Amino acid sequence: MGVHEGSWAPGTPCWVDISVPDLARSQAFYAAVLGWEFTEGTEEFGGYTTALVNGRGAAGMAPPMNGEGGAPTFWTVYLATADSAATEAAITAAGGQVIAPTMTLGDLGAMGIYADPTGAVFGTWQSGSHTGYDVANEPGAVAWCEAAVGDFDAGKSFYTDVFGYSYLDMSGPGAAYAMFSVPEGDRPAGGLSGPSPDRPPSWSVTFETDGVDAAVARAQANGGAVLREPFDFQYGRLALVAGPDGEPFGLMTSVVMSG
Repeated sequence: MGVHEGSWAPGTPCWVDISVPDLARSQAFYAAVLGWEFTEGTEEFGGYTTALVNGRGAAGMAPPMNGEGGAPTFWTVYLATADSAATEAAITAAGGQVIAPTMTLGDLGAMGIYADPTGAVFGTWQSGSHTGYDVANEPGAVAWCEAAVGDFDAGKSFYTDVFGYSYLDMSGPGAAYAMFSVPEGDRPAGGLSGPSPDRPPSWSVTFETDGVDAAVARAQANGGAVLREPFDFQYGRLALVAGPDGEPFGLMTSVVMSG
């Protein structure tokens, strides 16, 4: 896909960010693994910085906010919305939990943080001058986002009620999985998987790389860990790693699909 201009279709994963206890260390790690460069943080937004891929916004990173010290470190996935307040109302009506209510961030846009009824945490983003990541599916940028939900059917129903998701079921023996599409989308926008004993309900992000094995080696060399060794599947080659604070994420080299 490469460059993306403007707002993302409602329901589409459109931004990811992370709060880290040592900003300089995490920036050095992700620069080494994914080649990121970073904008300078400002006091107005708590030192929040943007990770850049070829000069375009790919992700966010910030030091912890007051009172967040010691909290687990994880990537947050934000789903696009055209109306943050209306989406919050739909989330609560569908059984979701409000963690941080919708708030406006100057002219950038509006956001909120929520948990679905199975416990998976996600954010929403209503575009202002910031429309989400404007580069995707190229090395260093987001390749895929998905949710592991504690109850597969309940999770699917929730995201359909709130965001209008439709599903392409790809489940196999002992593994529930579906790709979701949004009403205004022209391709699958992400994935949804059922409960797993080794993965609590959560949203996760996978970043594209031009060589998974080399990226995994860079992660290990710079303070990360391997959670699942690289393996091949129908859409490319994938590995799961953890960053310097234990935050899990995926690394993927996609294959070009014909047709």
